[in-house]
Amino acid sequence: SKFTAARLPDEISKRLMALAARTGRPASFYMREAITEYIDDMEDIYLAEQTLERLRRGEERTYTLDEVERDLGLAD
Repeated sequence: SKFTAARLPDEISKRLMALAARTGRPASFYMREAITEYIDDMEDIYLAEQTLERLRRGEERTYTLDEVERDLGLAD
């Protein structure tokens, strides 16, 4: 694993330390948990934004359900 430092606002730091004290787990446990939960969503958002920009620039296109079904041989 790799050590990473982050500066937190006082209020968040207090809440994190209080949670750690109440549960007996280290604050780093909750920091890892929060980042793990959040990073999946952030990756999806940023990838979707990049795709949208490519669509707007005409560098990528969309396909209708009928086109996909036809191309995959699933059309009736």
